[in-house]
Amino acid sequence: MRSVILTDIEGTTSSISFVKDVLFPYARERLPAFVAAHGNDPEVRALLDQVAAEHGAMCQDAMIVETLQGWIDEDRKHTALKALQGIIWNAGYARGDFTAPLYPDVAPALRAWHAAGHPLAVYSSGSVPAQKLLFSHSDAGDLTPLFSNYFDTEVGHKRDADSYRRIVERLDRPAQDIVFLSDVVEELDAAREAGMRTVLLDRREDYPQPRSGDATHGHARVESFAAIDPR
Repeated sequence: MRSVILTDIEGTTSSISFVKDVLFPYARERLPAFVAAHGNDPEVRALLDQVAAEHGAMCQDAMIVETLQGWIDEDRKHTALKALQGIIWNAGYARGDFTAPLYPDVAPALRAWHAAGHPLAVYSSGSVPAQKLLFSHSDAGDLTPLFSNYFDTEVGHKRDADSYRRIVERLDRPAQDIVFLSDVVEELDAAREAGMRTVLLDRREDYPQPRSGDATHGHARVESFAAIDPR
């Protein structure tokens, strides 16, 4: 069987700046109006109440919104925040306010790997719905039919080897048959500890100073998907 290719998103398939400079500010700016308009919708209410429950003194939606905006500024990986951001981004994608830019080498490689029989999967700190939104509204078109599985931090932190062990179980493949692509060395360390093969993406746009030698922690290093041989 062909190896599974498991890819990160931010800094790997897409520039870090898209999330930090486009998606995060978009959600931050629209949160107050969104909560005012949809705060009583059951799905949204449950997420807001989850945030409030973690802060006992918090009872007003305005306070919850301020907390969420602070979390956005901190890039906090919180399940409720990620879900609310995903809902807001969904509306933005639908209105055509933005599309998700991919590095030029990404879509051709993904299509070629898929055509060659490699199962494709995603593991990102963004929620699964947000991952699907990004790949369905990419500047290379809808790429979601190429992917078989999506994983987010519900399986665990991306720098924790146990998270990758859970992914191995869910994919039902030997760990050595899975190739994990990421720009974060510590994530690759955790994946390798779980038995996966690893490739470090060292994008010049995100990492102007090339990482080499000891900085790679022994992971194979490339600057483009075109240089990856998934075997």
